Amino acid sequence: MEYVTAVPHPRSEAAGPARAGRLSLALALLSGALGAAVALLATRQRWSQGTATVAGGDFPLTAKGSDVTGVPASLAIVGLAALVAVFAVRRAGRVLVAGLLALSGAGTIAASLFGASDSSALDEKAAQATGDTAATVDTLTHTAWPYAAAAGGILILLAGLLALRYGRGWPAMSGRYERAGAPRPRRKAPTADPDRPEDIWKALDRGEDPTGA
Repeated sequence: MEYVTAVPHPRSEAAGPARAGRLSLALALLSGALGAAVALLATRQRWSQGTATVAGGDFPLTAKGSDVTGVPASLAIVGLAALVAVFAVRRAGRVLVAGLLALSGAGTIAASLFGASDSSALDEKAAQATGDTAATVDTLTHTAWPYAAAAGGILILLAGLLALRYGRGWPAMSGRYERAGAPRPRRKAPTADPDRPEDIWKALDRGEDPTGA
């Protein structure tokens, strides 16, 4: 009895990597853009609140994420720019930009978590409110927005890791535009057949010599 060994079709073998490339590209774009938007939004929200004791009683104080630290917002912008730049470069340049994207996400996470327990911004506001440089804020509480900024950093980091792993197979923006903008070769008009009067008239309309001289 003869056994027939099934040979995989080349198209089916190539479909797997191609599908993984498209999926990773879509996921990287979504996570990177969403992560940057979440981080930027979170830094504009209230991260901490407390009170300062003044002559008239307790004075409420609040601090936004941008008051606490400007690092998460700056790194989110850098990550967003790196996400766009990934498609404008190739080979080693793409690896470097993907690494920058991943580092932007990691830095956003670290800065956000560090700012979640920081009280220096409110202490500075307490000193301004009381006129005492040694004054500190009382009844300090924090919100969940720093952790939302850290979550945005996780998404940016994920986009960077996907770019490092699958970015070599992603399309390049410059190559696509070069192909689209390349001049097309002009088609040479057919030579008029002297035995066909209609060809002679068409050549004359085009301003050509129908005799080919």
